[in-house]
Amino acid sequence: MSAGAAHAARGAGAGAGARALVNARLLDPAGGLDAPGGVIVENGRIVAVGAEVTAEAARSRGIAVENILDCAGKWLLPGLIDMRVFTGEPGFEYRETLASASAAAAAGGVTCMIVMPDTDPVIDDAAIVDFILRRARGTSKVRVHPMAAITQGLKGAHMSEVGLLKEAGAVALTDGRKSVASARVLARALAYARDFDMLIVQHVEEAELAGPGVMHEGELAARLGLPGIPRQAEIIALERDLRLVEMTGARYHAAQISCAESVEIIRHAKEAGLPVTCGVSINHLLLNEHDIGAYRTFFKLSPPLRTEEDRVALVEAVNEGVIDVIVSSHDPQSADTKRLPFAEAEFGAVGLETLLSAALSLHHSGQADLSRLIAALAHAPARLLGLEGGTLAEGAPADLTLVDPHLSWKVEESALHSRSHNTPFENRVFEGRAVLTLVAGESVFDYHAGA
Repeated sequence: MSAGAAHAARGAGAGAGARALVNARLLDPAGGLDAPGGVIVENGRIVAVGAEVTAEAARSRGIAVENILDCAGKWLLPGLIDMRVFTGEPGFEYRETLASASAAAAAGGVTCMIVMPDTDPVIDDAAIVDFILRRARGTSKVRVHPMAAITQGLKGAHMSEVGLLKEAGAVALTDGRKSVASARVLARALAYARDFDMLIVQHVEEAELAGPGVMHEGELAARLGLPGIPRQAEIIALERDLRLVEMTGARYHAAQISCAESVEIIRHAKEAGLPVTCGVSINHLLLNEHDIGAYRTFFKLSPPLRTEEDRVALVEAVNEGVIDVIVSSHDPQSADTKRLPFAEAEFGAVGLETLLSAALSLHHSGQADLSRLIAALAHAPARLLGLEGGTLAEGAPADLTLVDPHLSWKVEESALHSRSHNTPFENRVFEGRAVLTLVAGESVFDYHAGA
């Protein structure tokens, strides 16, 4: 089935016969489920889940043998929801399209992409939101929901029309790679977002303090002769934003934090009862500033990779639930903007296809709790954005990821589905990956079938 036809079938919620996945390890933190069993899918939704779902039970319901998959003990998870995905469509299709990003997502077990407004034109108008949704229905293998811009043109001066954007289908508001510098504009946006029950998502960085910096400010930056970005650029922006949240009562999400001090700021805000959540990129959970090595531009990220102590603190914060969401921060860049001297190269890395496997490496190494990882990759984004997915509960959309936790694979540039190949995990061998991805019960990726 083509991507467009599959998407049409999903939209109609019909046309697919019942199917069963049995003999799996069911992992659903939202329902407190970690047990052997199976799932039955019908008309795009989960109709039965648990230990009683066996091949025999499926056949007794009239499900044909060819529609019963023996998972042989592999892990069955809710499909991942990636809350920070940059694509190039519209305007920069040479870097990434919704179709190519969705192929990478499906291969990585991601069943829903939340796309950023940093496009040309910017997603700051209801018509552009509608365009993204229509384009996704026609070309994307996975579900797509756009975040719209907080400010018109991402310029930080004039607020976008919050109510119209929500009505059109935007799930949150963000200025993407930029932080809203004006406290007055952000306070006004928070007040409007509160009234429309919209989540404000901020890139927490004080741009003036970050200045021309290209990596974490410290001894290594000095030795490499590169301008640094101090932790304080993040800390100051985050503390200011939380004061505005305290003033307005709006829901607020720090898109990515990168240092131990930010963890403590978020912890205290939550303890004070503020409606605050935060995310972290998988890159900052696995990598630190020393991975930059000899000016390797695929490791030039925003926020920058920080110290090993910061990385460890971020992993601990995931385990404790202080950090709510893990994102890929998928940001495709072309070769001509990455294969430059480090100071001149663009920020960003692709990550949709490696998100799950990289997260599993934290579990395999004993650093992170598996249930917390899955919750941060699936349930928490769904909860924050008001989406149906992120769970294996009966009645939920049949967006599923089947994982072989012991399948070793090497990240090779030529095999990536993204149009851009700027991955910091190039040539890395991971243990565990998605082998089957279903969206509304339809297969959108099958590792063993080569598609």
